[in-house]
Amino acid sequence: MTLVWMFLGFLLLVLGGEFIVRASIAISLKFNIPKVVIGMTVVAFATSLPELLVSLKAAVNGSPSIAINNVIGSNIANIGLVLGLTAIIGNIPVQKSFYRLDWPIMILFSLVLYWFLYNDNLLSSFEGLILCTSLFLFLYFVIRYSSKELISDNTIDESLNNTSGFKILIWIVFASFSLYYGAEWLVFSAIDLASSIGVSEAVISVTVIAIGTSIPELATSVIAIAKNEKGISIGNLIGSNIFNIGSVLGLTSIIKPILITDSSILDRDILWMLIFAFLVLIISLLPVKNNISKIKGFLLIFLYSIFILSTYIK
Repeated sequence: MTLVWMFLGFLLLVLGGEFIVRASIAISLKFNIPKVVIGMTVVAFATSLPELLVSLKAAVNGSPSIAINNVIGSNIANIGLVLGLTAIIGNIPVQKSFYRLDWPIMILFSLVLYWFLYNDNLLSSFEGLILCTSLFLFLYFVIRYSSKELISDNTIDESLNNTSGFKILIWIVFASFSLYYGAEWLVFSAIDLASSIGVSEAVISVTVIAIGTSIPELATSVIAIAKNEKGISIGNLIGSNIFNIGSVLGLTSIIKPILITDSSILDRDILWMLIFAFLVLIISLLPVKNNISKIKGFLLIFLYSIFILSTYIK
């Protein structure tokens, strides 16, 4: 029964996330907000809501391992699993903005998070405020100075501009209930599953929950490949990792400071996150520059499998 509740939790989070994104875009288009702003702020934040609610719910309910490892595991899955599978489907070209902006910002956020946690095993409200503020400054810089490079006419569905106000309201109400109960069921079922199979909450959150909350990123990347918008695939994943740290952990720790209670989070999980973060730069340069090929995709999947096995073997 625990697995049923977990599946329903995943399902509600996916549905709630989809409808909150639609509603957010529709509202933004009605107010004539530029598409680049919608993509970098409204959509990016809306797609992070499932992770945010899961982490916040876990932190409030006294499960800090789930709160932190939901993000760490999702960031690992975005590169190891999602990028790996996407590359296997089709080679992914790497744009210059990846080297100049996307990757440096992602690794900076990742290293800052590691330092905050390693310093005192706590992500405090002040540190969360720093993460959130840094994210807003990053978004302002990107939108202000790089809007011409970031505009993509295919990433925002302009037909949503014709959506009625009543339909938008229905979407918001449905999404609110779906996200709330999805997070509720997922967190409690994860705690029960960890207890029943004799593993820690950190292990369940960095593997099962993380994979589940990465499903939207996988769907987005596969659709981008199908539309031959391959540059969007890697940009979507790197952006998601930045938002996960800046907004999800930032906002969660502001509301409820996150104390690290499982040593494996610092000794293993966050180190794997940093390994994958550096690895995505290496494979984008070697042996063929500016290209993530199928072979590199298989390598990412292989290493992600090793990571998953290492969490359960211990």
